[in-house]
Amino acid sequence: MARLVMKFGGTSVADVERIRNVAAHVKREVDAGHEVAVVVSAMAGTTNQLVSWARETAPLHDAREYDTIVASGEQVTIALLSIELQRIGIPARSWLGWQIPIRTDSAHGAARIREIDGSELVTRLSRGEVAVIAGFQGLGPDNRITTLGRGGSDTSAVAIAAAIGADLCDIYTDVDGVYTTDPRIVAKARKLDKISYEEMLEMASLGAKVLQTRSVELAMVHRVRLQVRSSFDTPDAPHAAYGAGSDGPGTLVCDEDEIVEQQVVSGIAYSKDEAKVTLVKVEDKPGVAARIFGPLADNSINVDMIIQNVSDDGKSTDMTFTVPQAELARAEDVIRKAQAEIGCKEVKTDTNVIKVSVIGIGMRSHAGVAATAFKALSEKGINIRAITTSEIKISILIDGPYAELAVRTLHSVYGLDKQ
Repeated sequence: MARLVMKFGGTSVADVERIRNVAAHVKREVDAGHEVAVVVSAMAGTTNQLVSWARETAPLHDAREYDTIVASGEQVTIALLSIELQRIGIPARSWLGWQIPIRTDSAHGAARIREIDGSELVTRLSRGEVAVIAGFQGLGPDNRITTLGRGGSDTSAVAIAAAIGADLCDIYTDVDGVYTTDPRIVAKARKLDKISYEEMLEMASLGAKVLQTRSVELAMVHRVRLQVRSSFDTPDAPHAAYGAGSDGPGTLVCDEDEIVEQQVVSGIAYSKDEAKVTLVKVEDKPGVAARIFGPLADNSINVDMIIQNVSDDGKSTDMTFTVPQAELARAEDVIRKAQAEIGCKEVKTDTNVIKVSVIGIGMRSHAGVAATAFKALSEKGINIRAITTSEIKISILIDGPYAELAVRTLHSVYGLDKQ
């Protein structure tokens, strides 16, 4: 017997028929003798509709009331799923975030979980009752409803799994696992049996949309074993019951100690949400970098890659960096306001760029991984605009039109398309 958390996203509960399918997945685990908590999102499209109503009512609205509105979508889903589970003979009840309670900070719209008292849930689960929990929401310090931001249901599921000491947290989605890269670009992309927390965190932050970054961070801190799997598989499919790893139906996200054979490179991620900013002829003297990046930090604009080119005379430099494309307008506005203090001649921007990343925990102990990427891209005539690295990843900025060619090239050169 195991204690499981099963999380289902919006497409998995899109209508009553899909909710019945979710109930069948839950019944399979209950019939196997497991204790089960289920975390669900709002039905597909519901949150967007609620957001549009809030914005239509008042573009500048009270964030606390906004959270009350958008949190209502999950309330419908948990009640419908509980009714369906009861109909097929499984004792179940719905739980809103404030009823557990899931305590958060007061950052409405992007709250962070502070603590969860899982004692009542554990008691109910031990009696054979299924807990159907609203994801994405919690309770702030002032006893107002809060929401956790985009992808918040993943975070809710991981936090609840940690609070109740779950053996596994299954994240059901519309794909059947984590792939070596986007299968829509590379037909030979392979589903991974296992991937480490660190690798998954890099992939999530660098463009892979399978898991929300905060949920992976939380899982890594609390050592919650995650499994990414598809809700579109039939509930009685082979290997569908509780299991993880090579015998499981999806991809297990776990500690690297559980991975016996570690690949040098596990995956290739890419992100189109990049913008390049270049400050031309910045005066080359101490303190300039602080005058550039200080105001950006003060405005919560995340800077990724940074390149500095010093001129021949040593008096000026060109400073290039990247920001999320959605933040470009704000970043440009901040830089232009500080342009006189920075002392740059011109500000140039470019959104026709893409970031391609090579990820793998095996890179820690293998030399030449970066050189392999650079050589492979140069042979395809792909020019590198910027580079940034960490222990387990190399990110390369290239021109947008070369995105698919670069992903295919890197996927092949590291042997990821081989079984």
